[in-house]
Amino acid sequence: MSFLWPTFLFLLLTLPLLTGLYVWLWRRKRQQVVTYASLSLIKQAMTPRRNWRRHLPAALLLLALAALLLAAARPMARIALPTQQETIMLAIDVSGSMRATDVQPSRLEAAQAAARAFLAELPRHVKVGIVAFAGSAQIAQLPTTNREDLNAAIDRFQLQRGTATGNGIVLSLAALFPDSGIDLGQLAHGRYGQPRGMSLDASPAIPPPAPVAPGSYGSAAVILLTDGQRTTGVDPLEAAKLAADRGVRVYTVGVGTVEGVTIGFEGWSMHARLDEESLKGIAKLTHGEYFHAASAEALTQVYENLSSRLTVEKKETEITALLALLGALLVMASATLSMLWFHRVA
Repeated sequence: MSFLWPTFLFLLLTLPLLTGLYVWLWRRKRQQVVTYASLSLIKQAMTPRRNWRRHLPAALLLLALAALLLAAARPMARIALPTQQETIMLAIDVSGSMRATDVQPSRLEAAQAAARAFLAELPRHVKVGIVAFAGSAQIAQLPTTNREDLNAAIDRFQLQRGTATGNGIVLSLAALFPDSGIDLGQLAHGRYGQPRGMSLDASPAIPPPAPVAPGSYGSAAVILLTDGQRTTGVDPLEAAKLAADRGVRVYTVGVGTVEGVTIGFEGWSMHARLDEESLKGIAKLTHGEYFHAASAEALTQVYENLSSRLTVEKKETEITALLALLGALLVMASATLSMLWFHRVA
């Protein structure tokens, strides 16, 4: 815990003084009762049960003062709070290797089931968009809060050849920032904002925005799920740099085994190997996180983990109001007990 106004902590030194004053006043009061005629009645009244009841309101009042003095110092603490995440893009690999059955019943079906469970866990106000990518990338569903439309888009996935991982990231960013001029064609021919081979009469490229700190954009995130290596399209790390410059975190999920699997279909075969290094690089560059899912159960667990991370996060937050509320409640408790037990306030 830290404090914005730590100087006010010196006021806590008054608490031992007030405690000593209370003890002194209590002893003085006990000495005065000796003048009463019947000491037996006094002893009977001063039972242990009566003693703790007599001191409890004062103890609560002292704790209330401590809480209020701490609040005056404006404490800061890391606590779990709902995030301001409003849009999440799911970029899901639909390349031919997703038909592999090392993740039962198949990688694609396991991914679809996990994505549907993920949607069910998210708060209803969070928008979700879906991008499907293989040799190219397409927006399967623009960001929406309609879970039925999202589930229908997931059910419509069709397997294709090729794996354009970078395209999936870029198209997700284009859906998040529709007015920013992000263009897959420009990135395919050169760096964003500097396309190659432009004709003299072509309209100039929209300049990229000024970069921000990676991971600083709290209103959106991208979840990238793939099972293989990039075979075509935009370089995934260049696409990740584009996301990092906009502050968007990319959480990467690798499906399948690291050593890979050989898949045969309609006379052709391929060996699909999980490119963990690339996925880890994307996550690191954007301040996201990499997850490996070697089974359907693990994939579901990954999505559950992501759901909790994207809806609740720990932040350094001022808790002055909480301590002030605690102080007020303790004062009310002290006054209430004094009225009930002794028919007076503290």
